[in-house]
Amino acid sequence: MQGIVKQFPGVLANDRVDFDLRPGEIHTLLGENGAGKTTLMNVLYGLYHPDAGEIRLRGRAVHFRSAFDAITHGLGMVHQHFMLVSPFTVADNMTLGQPSPRAPLLEHTRAVHRRISEISDRHGLRVDPSAVVWQLSVGEQQRVEILKALYRGAEVLILDEPTAVLTPQETDELLKILRTLAGQGKSIVFISHKLNEVMAASDRVTVLRDGRVVGSVPTKETNERTLAKMMVGRDVMLTVSKAPPKLGETCLKVEDLWVDSDRELPALRGLGLEVRAGEILGLAGVAGNGQTELEEAIVGLRHVKKGRILIDGRVVTNHTPRSIIDSGVGLIPSDRYGMGMLPDFSVAENLVLSTHGGPPYTRRGMLDRNAIRAHAEKLVRDFDVRTPSVDTGGGSLSGGNIQKMILARELSSRPKMLVAAQPTRGLDVSAIEFVHKQLLAQRDAGVAILLISTELDEVLSLSDRIAVIYEGQIAGTVNTAEADLHEIGLMMAGHKRAEARA
Repeated sequence: MQGIVKQFPGVLANDRVDFDLRPGEIHTLLGENGAGKTTLMNVLYGLYHPDAGEIRLRGRAVHFRSAFDAITHGLGMVHQHFMLVSPFTVADNMTLGQPSPRAPLLEHTRAVHRRISEISDRHGLRVDPSAVVWQLSVGEQQRVEILKALYRGAEVLILDEPTAVLTPQETDELLKILRTLAGQGKSIVFISHKLNEVMAASDRVTVLRDGRVVGSVPTKETNERTLAKMMVGRDVMLTVSKAPPKLGETCLKVEDLWVDSDRELPALRGLGLEVRAGEILGLAGVAGNGQTELEEAIVGLRHVKKGRILIDGRVVTNHTPRSIIDSGVGLIPSDRYGMGMLPDFSVAENLVLSTHGGPPYTRRGMLDRNAIRAHAEKLVRDFDVRTPSVDTGGGSLSGGNIQKMILARELSSRPKMLVAAQPTRGLDVSAIEFVHKQLLAQRDAGVAILLISTELDEVLSLSDRIAVIYEGQIAGTVNTAEADLHEIGLMMAGHKRAEARA
């Protein structure tokens, strides 16, 4: 890719970007949110047309009119947000958009299943071809995306945050698979915010900042701290420094909780845990093991069939969300777009969503716009929310700034208990550093925090204790100071600790 320029209204996303990829190479693309990484890859994959510049494949200039053009030229892309059709089977998703077969349907279906099984066995990405996608876990869906690209004959693989939903053992296995694919001559673009994985997996690293290439270096000639500084333009704190917790009384207690999923199947099966004031309890686990259902049950968004939830000793099971907010519970939701904000509301309005009903924001039944605006301007400054104005629509902000906006709203209400679910998902190192500092400040102020995260590094870094969830149950709980990464990985895969079995 030479001199790639891509503009959107008011935004220069790619500014004369050069990027090259060699046969058999794993080339990492790094950069903050909004640096232009995804835009550049969408240009390469034919989803966007460049305003200037040239793409050459195997020495020949190419012009991809669509993603189908890119696929026919041997490119495959696994997006951060999966592009699967949920009601279809794995096999249906593999063949979607492909030429219609001349063979009889039954014979064709058998051939597709056989080929999927061969590819999945060869690369250690086992998935049932007849499984319906919506019934698969997030991790299994990611495997389907990778298999789909390989099924369609991809020689160039673009992987956007491919390890976000994997256990440490699965991550190690995936990196081995990528190395095997590269050894077979396939070329891989690896997009990741996890610098340790970048160092372990890639041959070269190209860093983007504000739509421009900052530099491209062989991985063996750099380190995590240098890469972080290239991304952000300043030194970044990669490790969290925290004082020992000053523990108070139990704030959140969950007893024998049974909750169903959207499929009306048990998602939580007798789960129990407790969080004390002044501590962070990290809930580790592969996505799809009941984390979302627990998050929603605690804040009153999902019905509890059996068991109890207590805040400061008071039962709040199946209370309304308003009642639970009034009990002093804050929520940073895992779905920031669907549950955390209203995209058509302004930043100022989003910042008072949970507090607008009383003074100083409502007087005599009418919203006090001046008070709301003054409140918003203070929070935007304090939490470094990058927005042209507090009147800007919340949905127009970047993912990192939406997360800061939600964090500002929840923390400004001074909760005694905070549920922080996937608080840094998809954020860059600078935004992650900011969120981590805010969570630790709340913990040191005596807030009880339940940290629900599929990022094991984040759980290990922030938590005082770690509970591992597997298939809706707690497989074991350990003090972070005594945590063994291998043991946690085994628990994430279903091996229960002795005290959990007892």
